[in-house]
Amino acid sequence: MREQLKRFIEQMEENSVAIIPAAHEVTRSYDTEFKFRQDSDFWYLTGFPEPDAIAIIDPNNKRSPYTLYVRPRDPLMETWFGRREGVEGAVKNYGADTALSVERFVSDLPKLLNGRDHLYYRFAVDRELDHQILKYLTEQRVRRLKTAYPPHTIIDPTPMIGEMRLHKSPEEVELMQISANIAAEAHILAMKKVRPGMNEGQVEALMEAYMKDRGASGVAYNSIVGGGDNATILHYVENNMPLKDGDLLLIDAGAEYKGYASDITRTFPVNGKFTAAQREVYDVVLDVQKKCIEFTVVGNTHAQRQEYSIELLTEGMKKLGLLKGKTKDLIKKKAYLKYYMHGVGHWLGLDVHDAGRYYVDQQAKHSKPYAPGMVLTVEPGIYVSPDDKAAPAKYRGIGIRIEDDVLVTEDGNRNLTAKVTKEADEIEAIMQKASRK
Repeated sequence: MREQLKRFIEQMEENSVAIIPAAHEVTRSYDTEFKFRQDSDFWYLTGFPEPDAIAIIDPNNKRSPYTLYVRPRDPLMETWFGRREGVEGAVKNYGADTALSVERFVSDLPKLLNGRDHLYYRFAVDRELDHQILKYLTEQRVRRLKTAYPPHTIIDPTPMIGEMRLHKSPEEVELMQISANIAAEAHILAMKKVRPGMNEGQVEALMEAYMKDRGASGVAYNSIVGGGDNATILHYVENNMPLKDGDLLLIDAGAEYKGYASDITRTFPVNGKFTAAQREVYDVVLDVQKKCIEFTVVGNTHAQRQEYSIELLTEGMKKLGLLKGKTKDLIKKKAYLKYYMHGVGHWLGLDVHDAGRYYVDQQAKHSKPYAPGMVLTVEPGIYVSPDDKAAPAKYRGIGIRIEDDVLVTEDGNRNLTAKVTKEADEIEAIMQKASRK
């Protein structure tokens, strides 16, 4: 049994059962589907890679506390769509105590739930499964509980699993480091290959091809490859415009390796040389990013780090002439939002915006302190719209974000993405050396 599943069972209420479904394939059009990606919580607990499965976790069942309902072997379907593990593979290769055909699940539901006090289940994700469970509970009510009692309490397991996922094991950190290395190398490749006249899409293609060649299953999210003014659009994903001499290129791209994400942003000049104005903004963002990485240590909280980034960037905006006034007053008026409108970072893990609460209380008043094993991004930025007539002309159309993935440790932190440089002089040296080859 996987260690994650053992820890989940240890936290379950007495006399409870959990139903954790896998993801389903999603139709793209007619009879074609998007590439399948497993549900992150299901993957975390089971490691089972196929769609349509259902995990039953029942500590009271001493013979089979972990049962997997899976698609049965089917030679015809496997000829068309690929091999299946089937019930034998679910036990042999994925550690299920018992495996059964998913076609049996509905008829087995009463014996799985009857007599249990608590049901761990996440509603509003799998509509068909929601209907099956609600139908069972309704039928039990109609029978006036003449049969064994159904669960009287339904608990969403998402917060519990999310808290588990926040604290990475050494094995998870190793996978995340591999993911980070692959993405870092892809960013370095982009720095070496980018030239004026290329298209944003060409850069996206060469990076994503490199990631897959190095063993990644693909990208961890839609890559952002924005040249010039496009860098001021936070989630720009069209990636179809030509790259111009004299413009900056912002690339936000990460790899997915064995389910785990990396998330890196670098901003650099298309022609390999920062202009004076670009360098001025870049140096401000880089200084803030380094200080926020230093702040990402045990004991500091997520809210404190955000406030720290706002204070530092507001000072930087004043230095650049983007804002005028007292820092305290500017922060109070939220003047910084014009140029810095997002958080300084987020949890990272199986999902690029990973599971886990940012607060320790239900009212979201007390921010969660950082603890060893947490992985976060650190990504301050400054974005000056090309249409901002109030900004100094030399800065209009400049968008800069610098992002690394940081593991909190007992004695500080570790930058998982340090392999890809962010020092302006080093970036220029890499690009100029590559251009001479």
